[in-house]
Amino acid sequence: MSEERVSKKPQTALNRKRKGAESAVLLSQINLGEEQRIKTGFSELDRTLGGGIVKGSVALVGGDPGIGKSTLLLQASDKIGENYGEVLYVTGEESKSQIKLRAERLRINSSNLKILTETCMEAILDVLVRENPVVAIIDSIQTTYSLDLESPAGTISQIRECASKLIDFAKSSNVSLFLVGHVTKEGAIAGPKVLEHMVDTVLYFEGEKNYSYRILRTVKNRFGKSGEIGVFQMERFGLLEVSNPSEIFLSEKEKPFSGSVVVSTIEGTRPILLEIQALVSPTSYGVPQRVCTGIDPKRLSLLLAILEKKEDIHLGVFDVFVNVVGGIKVDEPGVDLGVCLSLISSFKDLAVFKSSVVIGEVGLGGEVRGVSQIEERIFEAEKLGLKRCLIPYNNYKAFAHKFEIEILEVKSLNQAIELTLT
Repeated sequence: MSEERVSKKPQTALNRKRKGAESAVLLSQINLGEEQRIKTGFSELDRTLGGGIVKGSVALVGGDPGIGKSTLLLQASDKIGENYGEVLYVTGEESKSQIKLRAERLRINSSNLKILTETCMEAILDVLVRENPVVAIIDSIQTTYSLDLESPAGTISQIRECASKLIDFAKSSNVSLFLVGHVTKEGAIAGPKVLEHMVDTVLYFEGEKNYSYRILRTVKNRFGKSGEIGVFQMERFGLLEVSNPSEIFLSEKEKPFSGSVVVSTIEGTRPILLEIQALVSPTSYGVPQRVCTGIDPKRLSLLLAILEKKEDIHLGVFDVFVNVVGGIKVDEPGVDLGVCLSLISSFKDLAVFKSSVVIGEVGLGGEVRGVSQIEERIFEAEKLGLKRCLIPYNNYKAFAHKFEIEILEVKSLNQAIELTLT
């Protein structure tokens, strides 16, 4: 529960100044013209935005503290300023000298990047109207407040009101906005859920503290496909984009060993090869441990139940540990077969065939079900020099191309075990 203080004269739709109503227009008569997108200088960031920044759009960027949100947007501001015009960076959390120190560390010295330290929304809007930048960044939306409300900054009513005013300005002036948002302990953007409905694009910046890799994930996008990801690497002088994440995530896999399987997952339109490692060992405690990193714990429990029921592999007295190498999170069922084979590989202490990639969803009956975008996954595996690919039988029947990589089709989990571990 949270308290909302309402001003004595709330700005409701009834007492706002009425505007002249626009007449309805036929959809066929609307002329789009040529779509022009602003390139950020980061192809990975452009990918998550659907090809670049749409003029007049509003994007919300969330992530844990210290993950690199401000660093990414400051670097993008530098590149946008060099190519398109003035960029305004509004900060309510840092002083101008702190921004200058960060800019020097990132080697940023753009003549078109202006810094404003302000939290009052009315003052920010005045500067935005006066400067009329190409792109503006509000860091962060939780620090702003409107004089129309009595509640302090960061409350639900203030976040909703300030975001509404910024969105109205962006749509009327054709200025693109980036709003930086704080996150809660659960990882969701702090504030009302309606905030994510109001903006055009919602991006989450993810990453593990023990890894240098950062994942920018598109949760919502009105101008492109949701589910896209951009991969970055945090270095001393800022964020660097990773153009071939599959090669990075598999760079340390030199020789096959038990419990290790390469899988292919789809993030948006991009296929990525990942290594899944499993460790199955006799438990030393009364209750066996089930620990996983990078995959859904409930999905792991489901796959363990399938192995016990359909393959007669009893892991009830064994500790099970599963890890997706690289710190990336996978929630796609196309890696089910790889997780099952990694568990069986560790349990039997047998390595999967060298240079193999495993693709497929496992059903409750132990059958291997088809997945989407199978050809893109195989192309990615072939590009990285893998020799063998295990895929569902239903996908094999719908091929439109021929591949140099050896392709083995399977109908059941038992058949996959025979082809890879015997």
